[in-house]
Amino acid sequence: MNDLRHRHAEIVSVAASLGNVSKLRAKCGGTSGLTAAAVLSSACSSGLGGDESTWNMPADSAIDSPTMTAPPGVTPLVPGAPNPSTTAETPPPGVVPPGPGVTPSTPPAPTAPSCDAPQPGRSPLRRLSRFEYSNTMNALVGDESRAGSELPAELLGNGFGNDADNQPSSAFLIEQYSNLAKDLAPRALVPEIAAKYDACVLDNPPTEEACAESFIAKFAAAAYRRPIEVAEQQELMSLQRGLRTLGDFLSSITGVVEAILQSPDFLYRLEFGEGTGAGVRQLTGYEMASRLSYFFWGAPPDSELLQAASEGRLDTAEGVLAEASRLLEAPAARNVVEFFFDSYLPISNLTDQTRDKALFPTFDARIGSLQREEVQRFLMHEIFENEGSWDGVLTAPYTFVNEELATFYGISGVQGEQFVKVELDTTKRLGLLTQAGILTGTTVTNTTNPVRRGGFLLSHILCIDVPLPAEALAAAIKPPEDHTGKTGRERFSAHSDDEQCASCHALLDPPGFGLENFDAVGLWRDQENGVTIDASGNLPGIGEFTGPVELVQRIAENPNAHSCFAQQWQKFAYGRKLNAEDGCNRERLTTAFTKSGHNIKDLLLALTQTDGFRFLKVEEQL
Repeated sequence: MNDLRHRHAEIVSVAASLGNVSKLRAKCGGTSGLTAAAVLSSACSSGLGGDESTWNMPADSAIDSPTMTAPPGVTPLVPGAPNPSTTAETPPPGVVPPGPGVTPSTPPAPTAPSCDAPQPGRSPLRRLSRFEYSNTMNALVGDESRAGSELPAELLGNGFGNDADNQPSSAFLIEQYSNLAKDLAPRALVPEIAAKYDACVLDNPPTEEACAESFIAKFAAAAYRRPIEVAEQQELMSLQRGLRTLGDFLSSITGVVEAILQSPDFLYRLEFGEGTGAGVRQLTGYEMASRLSYFFWGAPPDSELLQAASEGRLDTAEGVLAEASRLLEAPAARNVVEFFFDSYLPISNLTDQTRDKALFPTFDARIGSLQREEVQRFLMHEIFENEGSWDGVLTAPYTFVNEELATFYGISGVQGEQFVKVELDTTKRLGLLTQAGILTGTTVTNTTNPVRRGGFLLSHILCIDVPLPAEALAAAIKPPEDHTGKTGRERFSAHSDDEQCASCHALLDPPGFGLENFDAVGLWRDQENGVTIDASGNLPGIGEFTGPVELVQRIAENPNAHSCFAQQWQKFAYGRKLNAEDGCNRERLTTAFTKSGHNIKDLLLALTQTDGFRFLKVEEQL
């Protein structure tokens, strides 16, 4: 037992020093004695900042209490607290309301550097997200358990859980990395996995040293996503020899694998670039390979991508685009697109939604899961099988349902478990935003909340940020009681009577009122409590509408809806929030998106051609 404890302690100790530690020290200002644990817990790697949030929806004391359900371990927005989307990001030109009591106006575009020279913006050090960690472990050792779910919940930051400035560390995180490495390392020696590196380790090799060198070099290169250096190989072999004195050959190899899975070069996507032309550094081929693979697949590079890196084919924009096109057409790309929309839209927690069974007898967790599947099945079809435009997503006259969900909607003629395409009654529904999953996901009680629904459309679909009310004002305003009005419009219109609230609710309320024909589980209704619903409105910058279908059409026609969608993907690809420094990249990306007819796949390819994707600043900012 003491030998085993000593063995594990040595593995953890060596893991803490593995990887390109000298380069990490340089990036962190010459910090001495830097270990993996130090990297994980230092401000250098974590950013130690940012607010936890749900989907960055403007908080308001008039929103149902409790606040919207957040993922486990994530604190929802609190009234009176700073809104991450308004304090840390520069929104695109559009309708951005000022403080209470001031008439909303259209501000000038944010000041940005000249776009004549490359403008990559910040490239903070990124740690593998839980989604990426799971996929990486699957690629390395064939683990399909979604191991990343064992790691602490992430701060959403930019909305997608991969914000490099919102990756704080804790003793629990470091302990979990150690536990997972210990549990998963033996999988590297399962015959079909070991054969990927060198099956000699399973054959009682007569020359253990040569076999160990071959296996370890290949596994480390796969884990580090680049060829390993001589010094790294020597250090790993030194660990193997030490472990061999404590046990058999296989346990010594397993121990080295365990150490590699805790090293900085595995846990982080380290980028240093090369050259200093035009004030920027170009990513190395292997660094670009990782950027491409994690953007499109959420996983490490495959052999073809690594080959392209070794041959210098990722050193040009054309070479990057060629590989990006290949990756986008692979099945794995759909997993990333699904992950993006699970974060971007309020659909990931639909199975956790509860409603009063007496009021909503047909809704339960099973229907919630089918609502989410409807959204994702529709999106995958529209993006990968149809023309794939954002306009099409917003205004499609069809959706996908199976028999159970069709019965819930009241659609006839659908049988079986298979999801099939059905035409919509376009006088009532049109496109993504009128699907029941979106409408249920923006409701948390048995009654609808126009402010919450309107806030989602503004913040996520139009990138119009409404500031949170001051703490004193938020405390004074309570959600309206049911008895204060028979319809949502009657209950929530009191906001417009208070001059402190009117300016913000002039934006928040209209789009929410436009969706009032849908109840708390997304089913159509003409009346509420016997009163005919008025779903008309006039949203500044959008125009007048008479109901949900016209509202959706006005949104789809608005340039902000398209620039906003491009911006969401830009935040996801860059792994951080955006600011004025990203103006050139944002402008070029929006232009490319417009020229493509708002094609979503073309948008993703265009992202790989931006300065923010291809270059680093000469002086790296962490």
